[in-house]
Amino acid sequence: MRKDLLNYNLLKKERKLSLIIVFILFFTLSISSLASNSTNERYIASFNILRLGASEKDMVQTAKLLQSFDLVGLVEVINKEGIEDLVDELNRQSPNTWDYHISPFGVGSSKYKEYFGYVYKKDKVKFVKSEGFYKNGKSSLLREPYGATFKIDNFDFTLVLVHTIYGNNESQRKAENFKMVDVYDYFQDKDKKENDIFIAGDFNLYALDESFRPMYKHKDKITYAIDPAIKTTIGSKGRANSYDNFFFSQKYTTEFTGSSGALDFSEKDPQLMRKIISDHIPVFIVVETSKDDD
Repeated sequence: MRKDLLNYNLLKKERKLSLIIVFILFFTLSISSLASNSTNERYIASFNILRLGASEKDMVQTAKLLQSFDLVGLVEVINKEGIEDLVDELNRQSPNTWDYHISPFGVGSSKYKEYFGYVYKKDKVKFVKSEGFYKNGKSSLLREPYGATFKIDNFDFTLVLVHTIYGNNESQRKAENFKMVDVYDYFQDKDKKENDIFIAGDFNLYALDESFRPMYKHKDKITYAIDPAIKTTIGSKGRANSYDNFFFSQKYTTEFTGSSGALDFSEKDPQLMRKIISDHIPVFIVVETSKDDD
């Protein structure tokens, strides 16, 4: 199998790793390295999968890219058939049984809508319940974020997926990302017993943009997991922008190990990979699942 480039950032200095973790530096490792995680470490990913169900896509290579993750949140899902085709291919390739959850309807403009989806290893990840759309799908955001609660071993959490507007200018993107703190509060307040909230997806701005400051000032000590130096979109000549990330509470989500990264499949031929897989690369975090601190 062709070796892929794994990008990791080091957020915590002392811990035993089964993978090579680096800060901003990039090493070439086989994707199979992801499968060598320790018994209670699991990989949660977020991936803008580029019009799944509507665009030309090499489903074999796409599934190969994702099969070593345990749970993947997907944005830019165009229809249910697309996610079903992906799960069918994952099940053909993997010794694990894969399943999926998809939002009940798409959100967006009158001319173009997207679903949010999740694919996961059914023997390792339990789908608990849908948390629905932010403000029940009625807000000023073009695509209201969608949340679902999962349980992996003893760790239960809500994974909220976001795909903010790109728009005609940066100010439109900033306006939506200023509201991510409200998105966090909305899902945090839905269940008083569940405090582990991940906000993940494609934000169309990098994590140090001023529009995220309200989140960073939150009493729950929210921060990002993917280093902004890691570029997560694919341009015609290689990686281009740092748009994809995870946000979480340092106060509550101590299950996050401090290890995170992005899986780059574009190194050999960016233009081809944009066409047959996506113009983004998956980003991921590593969580420790032997206990739940809620």
